[in-house]
Amino acid sequence: MNDQDIIGSSNKNHQAQQSAMDEGWWSSIMEEDATAESSELYHDHNTEYSFDLEKVDWVFVEELYAKDAIIELMPSGYNRGGLLVDGENIQGFVPVSHLNKLAGIDDEDERYAILMSYLDQPIQLKVIECSQQQRRIVFSERAALAGEGQRNNVFSSLEPGHLVSGKVTNITDFGVFVDLGGVEGLIHISELSWGRVKNAADHVTIGDTVQVKVLQINEQSGRIALSLKRLQPNPWESVAQRYHLGEQTSAMITSVAHYGAFARLEEGIEGLIHVSSLSKFFMTQNPQDSITPGTAVTVKILHIDTDRHRLGLGLVAIE
Repeated sequence: MNDQDIIGSSNKNHQAQQSAMDEGWWSSIMEEDATAESSELYHDHNTEYSFDLEKVDWVFVEELYAKDAIIELMPSGYNRGGLLVDGENIQGFVPVSHLNKLAGIDDEDERYAILMSYLDQPIQLKVIECSQQQRRIVFSERAALAGEGQRNNVFSSLEPGHLVSGKVTNITDFGVFVDLGGVEGLIHISELSWGRVKNAADHVTIGDTVQVKVLQINEQSGRIALSLKRLQPNPWESVAQRYHLGEQTSAMITSVAHYGAFARLEEGIEGLIHVSSLSKFFMTQNPQDSITPGTAVTVKILHIDTDRHRLGLGLVAIE
């Protein structure tokens, strides 16, 4: 297998994994800290009890959601992920990411102390997700700050391709939530940068005001997909104008595998140094034993494939 085959195989695997993630990113994020299954237990004044959605008036809940109405409910329990709230004919869950006092709180002890402080004090909320089939009702305290009906105003004014500004409200392993004025959109981690993103927190901070591009809108589910990277040109579209076969240039090792090492030439542009090139410099046949991410190198451009976003590189020197 030559280096282009390896690059192709690596990219195909990455694309397949990315596709699978894209299909489930919203559900995965909600499950991360907002799932409230009937079997989950909550703490309430040293008493444990389970979530009971059998008493919920689903018509009432769906009307609240459709009208983007504010409702005042009493927190009655909590777990690490958030608050259980109750009212007449309604019950649901408020994720910590949607509680005003918990934005950016990572310390476990502080988190639990704040969650406990919510008990027995009514709070104003909006329904941001409801599904009778999945037996799930999710509320947001933060969304209620925008006022009633604001979600509908936002959705009526947005279209794919629009550039909008919003405030970063939460950062997860899957991406970044941005408040657009009563509705939160998500910048999936793959849409933060044209380059490889290992940690979303390296690119934005909670509280930042960012400009983003609207990619997709689903008013029925209340979800908006956003992009930060698409405010900038795709660097692969002009890579052939900046780099040429045989050219030598500086690069930085970003990751190492058994078949070679990936090196970044600039933000968003990475190529593969095949193990056969690395073996000329090192005695070992395992690149992971010889070179590490962060190493500055000089490479030679061996192959350029702009359509498939691939570069083949040869190692010239270690700087």
